Amino acid sequence: MDAMNDRLNTYGLTTDQTAMQDMVRAFSDTNIAPHAVAWDQEKHFPLDVIKQTAELGMGGIYCREEHGGSGLTRLDAAVIFEAMATGCPATSAFISIHNMVAWMIDTFGDDDQRARVLPALMSIEKIASYCLTEPGSGSDAAAMKTTAKPSGNGYVLNGVKQFISGAGSNDLYVVMARTEDAQGNHQGVSAFIVEDGSEGLSFGAQEAKMGWHVQPTAQVILDDCFVPLENRINAEGMGFKMAMAGLDGGRLNIAACSLGGAQAAFDRAQAYSTERKAFGQEIGRFQAIQFKLADMATDLEAARLMLYSAAAALDAKAYDASKRCAMAKRFVTDTCFNVANEALQIHGGYGYLADYGVEKIVRDLRVHQILEGTNEIMRVIIARALEKSA
Repeated sequence: MDAMNDRLNTYGLTTDQTAMQDMVRAFSDTNIAPHAVAWDQEKHFPLDVIKQTAELGMGGIYCREEHGGSGLTRLDAAVIFEAMATGCPATSAFISIHNMVAWMIDTFGDDDQRARVLPALMSIEKIASYCLTEPGSGSDAAAMKTTAKPSGNGYVLNGVKQFISGAGSNDLYVVMARTEDAQGNHQGVSAFIVEDGSEGLSFGAQEAKMGWHVQPTAQVILDDCFVPLENRINAEGMGFKMAMAGLDGGRLNIAACSLGGAQAAFDRAQAYSTERKAFGQEIGRFQAIQFKLADMATDLEAARLMLYSAAAALDAKAYDASKRCAMAKRFVTDTCFNVANEALQIHGGYGYLADYGVEKIVRDLRVHQILEGTNEIMRVIIARALEKSA
């Protein structure tokens, strides 16, 4: 813990931020890390532990204080999700998704929606997920086919959302759907709060995944699902703008989860290199292992600096914040997957065994290069930003 604090203090974080990181790391070390491998093997969704994080203010990290949130910054959130992910990247990632929904309602919802919905989200009495991706539209969000047709005092939603975290366990979903017949572009997309138990709401079978076994993932199926007018967030046609506004922060959050996981893998590999002996000495005395650890430590340092810098730019509403968030998401998730993979290599055959926990981190971090916009799409965003500035 002291070593972690020493590292953080070099990044210019405040005393409050390092204390907050210390608190979250202690919670993760005690309540998450000892159980992460078992949860993964049992495909157990640790909802009881997730609810406990509300005591740390993690139900609405960057929601406004006047609405019951913690009122923290995106840099604060990066520090928090990194610390939580040292215990389990997938658990931290689910909490980040829940926070995205809370932020969206806080930022774009009306007073009635905030009063009705936010208190239970802030206390994590209820959990929530965000529904944008569909079977035929991931990176190409303009191909969205889910519709919302006016009906009486509300809308009838039809469509399927894919890869939804917590599907079947969540209490509510923020669903993006077309309120205008404008296929092939971003116009006419609106956002709706769909509550669990709504008629016409059902879920597909749980997906068999490579990683992220500690959180359920399934399709959200909307079959003539009626949503009252008061559950539409903001005006019609504002959904895509809202979705894009949330993605910068989401990309930083998932990068932070990668960083925490990779740091945990590095720490395990470094410790293992002092314990494992070969040819009469600890393997950490061989230059091949020393150079691996040196490169991994350097890569983690670079990833952390880029993440914190991008988070600070987003907090400052910098003109190039979206570009920097895309850069951070691409660089950090790629780099941290490689660090975790090298940590497995240092463990040799034992790294391939579940009991050591490193292979779980590798599997969990792999999807971070895909979700919140694939890293190929991050390159598109960066390239377009460079073209505009040329």
